[in-house]
Amino acid sequence: MSADRSLNLNAPVKNSSSIRLDLQTWTEVEDYLKHCKGIILPIGSTEQHGPTGAIGTDTLTAEAIAREVGCRTGVLVTPTQAFGMAEHHLGFPGTMSLKPSTLLAVLHDLVVSLASNGFEKIFVINGHGGNIATVKAAFMQAYGTAISQKLSVSSRFQCKLANWFMAAPVRSFSRDLYGDKEGHHATPSEISLTLHLQHSLRSKQMPLPDPSPAGPIHGPEDFRLRYPDGRMGSDPYLAQSSHGEALLEIAATSLSQDLSNFLKAS
Repeated sequence: MSADRSLNLNAPVKNSSSIRLDLQTWTEVEDYLKHCKGIILPIGSTEQHGPTGAIGTDTLTAEAIAREVGCRTGVLVTPTQAFGMAEHHLGFPGTMSLKPSTLLAVLHDLVVSLASNGFEKIFVINGHGGNIATVKAAFMQAYGTAISQKLSVSSRFQCKLANWFMAAPVRSFSRDLYGDKEGHHATPSEISLTLHLQHSLRSKQMPLPDPSPAGPIHGPEDFRLRYPDGRMGSDPYLAQSSHGEALLEIAATSLSQDLSNFLKAS
């Protein structure tokens, strides 16, 4: 059967619990695999986001968008991988990072586990730029493992990385709202989304001095020297909850279409 048979973008799932893998039984997942071989895996990071941004920003945003995409498509969503490659942020209290080699091993094991269950298309929704290179490397290693272990899905096993903040409609909307004040880290777009998701964060927003301009990223000590308050060319004070609501809609619409295309492709 085709991998996308369960998709119906015109009939959203009203109960989000029905697309959460962690709330299913194994028999329900077995039944799901009879009509859909796709699954969404959100990944974020636990790292500083400037003096006014939540440490869980990248995880909160990736998870919210992943679940919205799941509701729109009927595709299952795994629990969120909350720890990413954030070594360069370790100069700021609260950051928790995996080494690239550790993250590669974790992602490799997770996607191979899904492949061994019979999932053929794994759509990773990412909220952190520092994860990109490692996630792609994990995919390549997983393909080799699927072949060497002679998994039944090895000839059809595919993974796709979707960085929600890099989706063209999201970038266009953010550019229209914030121009060059969007910056590269602790951006008003991602902060806007967290303000929409967690109302308690609104009280933390305040005007800040001009940030250090975006530039190189090296180790944690060098990063702290270059970007003393954690921001990279961004003005998160421009963030608004209403912007975040719109960004969630734009990102979910774009990524739902990307997922549909991915599941239909051979």
